[in-house]
Amino acid sequence: MSIPLSILDLAPIAPGQTARESFASSVALAQTAERSGYKRVWYAEHHNMKTIASSATSVLIGYVAAHTSTIRLGSGGVMLPNHSPLTIAEQFGTLGTLFPDRIDLGLGRAPGSDQNTMRALRRDPMSAESFPQDVLELQAFLRGESIIPGVEAVPRARNIVPLYILGSSLFGAQLAARLGLPYAFASHFAPDALHDAVDAYRSGFRASAQLTHPHVIAGVNVVAASDHDDAVEQAASARRTRVRGMLSRGPATPEYSDEQIDAFLTTPQGRQLAAMTTYSAVGTPSEVSDYLHDFAAHARADELILAHQSLDLDGRLRSVELTAQAMTAAGASVSA
Repeated sequence: MSIPLSILDLAPIAPGQTARESFASSVALAQTAERSGYKRVWYAEHHNMKTIASSATSVLIGYVAAHTSTIRLGSGGVMLPNHSPLTIAEQFGTLGTLFPDRIDLGLGRAPGSDQNTMRALRRDPMSAESFPQDVLELQAFLRGESIIPGVEAVPRARNIVPLYILGSSLFGAQLAARLGLPYAFASHFAPDALHDAVDAYRSGFRASAQLTHPHVIAGVNVVAASDHDDAVEQAASARRTRVRGMLSRGPATPEYSDEQIDAFLTTPQGRQLAAMTTYSAVGTPSEVSDYLHDFAAHARADELILAHQSLDLDGRLRSVELTAQAMTAAGASVSA
């Protein structure tokens, strides 16, 4: 089976690390992915999270693009209700002009934050309701076919920046199908509706100028290491850090020890958070490769986007390399 591989870089700020160091790590990750044959690297818009550095998503994409040569880079995604379509069209028109044929624009409708942060963003609580109309307005700006008389997005990339709809429910799947756009399902943290969403997308897909056949991208967590036990321990450390970040938003929250996090994970709420990463490939390269092949078939995915979870940059880069090598050795293509 041949399955293209891509990467979702969560731009983590590890304990004791600065945001600037996180950006350097993102460059190293993209350069390693480029050498290893991955198709694309995406960054997600998150706000008010001490452990994630990708809040200014388009700025980070441009920085990494300037330090790479061929790999596609994009948003996975921009939370469109936080912005005007014109603003995003201008940002990605700029990126597409600077880095032709290398920029993707993945769109989501979640806030990427909590309720207080939504207010700080000046986001209208009802703005998600206009997401389909905003996608069409943005698409028109990118094509130079503005639906608002007298208004155009400048600069506009010569080749249209492709759109992707991101989601974790049937809403995004149905919208992507209706608009004839690729659909990326966030199964790396929201696994429950994967099969229903993919079924809805594939059954309802209508061909468009961008896409003639459905294209499903499914997210999966990965920790690959030469030693199985090492991979398991890296995954456990990443899980603690992720949960700690979710519990520690805002300036006045306490610091939780590993023991406190492990105890929390035994509670009903903690088990619910742990279940978010149901789809995770952890182990040796061959174990990871076997899992990814099975998952791709299970999810009916045309492409996998991998969230390499190792906290340590060296471990993350090694996971990127080992996974690509194992998949290639197993007869898969990471760049088809």
